[in-house]
Amino acid sequence: MSLLDKDGVRVTVDDAVATVTLANGAKHNAQTPAMWRALTEAGRVLPGNIRVVVLSGEGPSFSAGLDRRAFSPEGIGGELAFHELARAGDEALDTRIAEYQEAFTWWRRNDLVSVAAVQGHAIGAGFQLALACDLRICADDARFAMRETSLGLVPDLTGTQPLVSLVGYARALEICATGRTVQAEEAERIGLANLVVPAADLPAAAADLAAALLAAPRNAVIETKALLRGASDRTFDEQRAAERAAQARRLRDLTGLS
Repeated sequence: MSLLDKDGVRVTVDDAVATVTLANGAKHNAQTPAMWRALTEAGRVLPGNIRVVVLSGEGPSFSAGLDRRAFSPEGIGGELAFHELARAGDEALDTRIAEYQEAFTWWRRNDLVSVAAVQGHAIGAGFQLALACDLRICADDARFAMRETSLGLVPDLTGTQPLVSLVGYARALEICATGRTVQAEEAERIGLANLVVPAADLPAAAADLAAALLAAPRNAVIETKALLRGASDRTFDEQRAAERAAQARRLRDLTGLS
């Protein structure tokens, strides 16, 4: 069932699995503010029974990053060019960037497990979109790079926190500051990728992972994700208490006492 098909984003649903596809493969799924608005809408239109969201990109690349027209004097038709954004007041600029970030935020919801299936290039905003997901399966031709610093910018689409969490501060700084390419084998070795498979096997591997994620009871997965996502912000004793509270809810639910 199709839920959305606009501005280079297509959303389809099959039972408890939703697939969000970046559908502008001819342009290597270059991202625009219109695409970000569509990605934000994608999160809003998902039915309540969806448990797993698979994010994929059509064509040879997952996403080659921001559409370079944004840096031109003309900008992207119908959108503010970057030089126009720069002239906005602090509050207006902050609000606009926050709107863009919404496209990269909902993938972390505790009631969903999100999986990025990455092939080819995942550059800049494309890298950050892959980082927005809980898990990443990569084709053996996947190439990650954070190129914002080479343009005099910073990664501002929610990618910095998950990158540090996955690979550590020193490696994250080196990847971002140099803008170098992280190839698939290294991505798996340093924890960016959960799995690397031949490119032809990527759709099947994503489907297999989605099926495995659906095997456990939904509420147990939700509680476990919440525990793991909050673990780094809690002390050991606080985490122990959170585990006890979550287990109490599960026991009461399983025995019909909730």
